[in-house]
Amino acid sequence: MNPDAHHLWHAPRWALAVLLATLGMLGPFSIDTYIPAFAGIASSLDATPLQMQQTLSAYLFGFAFMSLFHGALSDSVGRRPVVLWGLAAFTLASMGCALSQSIGQLVFFRAVQGLTTGAGIVVSRAVVRDMFPPAQAQKVMSQITIYFGVAPAVAPMVGGVLFAHLGWHSVFWFLTLVGVVLFTANFKLLPETLHVTQRQPLEVRHLLRGYWQLGLDPRFLLLALASGIPFNGLFLYVLSAPAFLGEHLALLPTQFFWFFVLSISGIMGGAWVSGRMAGRLAPKQQIKYGFAIMLGIGLINLLANSVFKAHASWAMIPVAIFAFGWAMMVPVVTLLVLDLHPERRGMASSLQAFIGSSANGVVAGVIAPVVMHSTVALAGASLAMLFVGLLAWLGLHKKWPDIGRGV
Repeated sequence: MNPDAHHLWHAPRWALAVLLATLGMLGPFSIDTYIPAFAGIASSLDATPLQMQQTLSAYLFGFAFMSLFHGALSDSVGRRPVVLWGLAAFTLASMGCALSQSIGQLVFFRAVQGLTTGAGIVVSRAVVRDMFPPAQAQKVMSQITIYFGVAPAVAPMVGGVLFAHLGWHSVFWFLTLVGVVLFTANFKLLPETLHVTQRQPLEVRHLLRGYWQLGLDPRFLLLALASGIPFNGLFLYVLSAPAFLGEHLALLPTQFFWFFVLSISGIMGGAWVSGRMAGRLAPKQQIKYGFAIMLGIGLINLLANSVFKAHASWAMIPVAIFAFGWAMMVPVVTLLVLDLHPERRGMASSLQAFIGSSANGVVAGVIAPVVMHSTVALAGASLAMLFVGLLAWLGLHKKWPDIGRGV
């Protein structure tokens, strides 16, 4: 924690949470805003479905790759420069997407967007721990998760309206405007939270030693898996929304928003509960309850889809409850990751994001296309990804029972 933290931010704590959450929202906005325009982009640029999928995969893998470096750079040059340069590059990349005249150009600029959006997500986590002690940091992280949860619900609606009235180019001009607004807000408001005495040397050998230290720490790897992989049990349904909602539940595109409202309500509710538990319940107990909720509803979801034909009256509810359980435990796990190596919080956040976003890319490019046409397969794949995270947490708990024990 920065020893001068109390001098750096004088506004209410929730205001900083809002500022940091907007940085985290940039990623979901970059994915979800343009999805309603897929058909229009494909028609305009004469692109195949596979090429359109590449616009998403290029973004996700660009995000995963650069996530390795955003945090490490912020440990050396400071949090503020990495955020501002990332936002500036994102704005230019969004302009490139809007001006693209071929699918190849769009794939390229989507990859550049992915390379840049991670700066805000990765660095904002480190800023929280720079500024607050553990219990307060959990409350702020929970507030960020609540505000962050709004993005996936709002983005498709915004993108759909823009596409319907102004065409697909307007979606990326909108993201350009978002980049300008965020750059201006963070240029004026975001303080430098990394104390000068806590900066790490910007040397290749030093960086490699840091990655080696974290990569060989089984505690870090297990915590990163416990937080990142279960999210894909929810993300799988988001990626499969056109098939899940349109084919299986027979909803009209104008009715898709109900799925996002329910899912995001689950995320916001779980994050709210996590914040209320901060300082009252041991972190490992919160994680235990979150996994118990996800496991219970995951099993019920698989059983229900195996016995009954999926229907809109019930099939979306298990996904929302799963989201609740995930959001209840993920702020706690994230802080445990950051506190394993306090001198390398930025790098730890980078590697955590890399593991999670790499899993997102595999789910988007490999798993979702295979399972999206069966509700039983969707429920089974979602449960399988939860089991990966659950086994990671149980392995950590067995070997290092003291992690997460304190309130």
